[in-house]
Amino acid sequence: MLLAIDVGNSNTVVGVFDGDDLVEHWRLSTDVERTPDEFVLALAGFLGFAGLDLRAEIDGVVAGSVVPPVTEVVREMTQRYLPFAPVIVEPGVRTGISLRHDHPKDIGADRIVNAVAAHARFPGAAIVVDFGTATSFDAVSADGAFVGGAIAPGVHISAEALVQRAARLPKVETVAPPSPIGRSTVTALQSGIVYGFAGQVDGIVRRIAGELGGDVTTIATGGGAPAVLAACETIDDHDPWLTLDGLRLIWQRNQ
Repeated sequence: MLLAIDVGNSNTVVGVFDGDDLVEHWRLSTDVERTPDEFVLALAGFLGFAGLDLRAEIDGVVAGSVVPPVTEVVREMTQRYLPFAPVIVEPGVRTGISLRHDHPKDIGADRIVNAVAAHARFPGAAIVVDFGTATSFDAVSADGAFVGGAIAPGVHISAEALVQRAARLPKVETVAPPSPIGRSTVTALQSGIVYGFAGQVDGIVRRIAGELGGDVTTIATGGGAPAVLAACETIDDHDPWLTLDGLRLIWQRNQ
């Protein structure tokens, strides 16, 4: 079985694949202070609850990380506790796509992985909208190249920043209100957050799709997607585990 680890700025998503099938998945907070020993205990605990044994049943580890200290924790943990080295998404790893970007080494591993998964799943051009700490828009050309995109503040950190800077505005649940016209401070905030971000997503997607040309498929992923997905008009598909699937593909291409 394959252990896939997607390290984001706020959360780390872990999945277990049996062949091409994702059989289990978990989410834990990303903590740069967590040691390799602590990390392996967390993974062993997750696997144990699923009736799986880390050392007996895991025969591969693949990781994509945007947090360098945690990247090294994953590398050291695998080398210390398992009889193989991990596949880390970094320069030199085979991904199966080209990077038509001015600074390829600056591209976040998550964006490359999302592009890999999108191109494998949908023929033609694609846009991946990843709702995480930041909202990233990853453009994939029809011939399977990562060509760039856009990065915007994430929905949750933007809402938190607004509340912190405005003394009388309360924290609210990020859900769509009954009407776009908020009839209380709470529903007015919810309307601005949900419909404001949906409008941002639709506007950026339409501009990128116009640059790509032809038929373009737009896929949403990331932990923040459910908050605004229903209000978006340009999303064709939602896959919360798209990044894990891209990691699986990259691991297979490096065997």
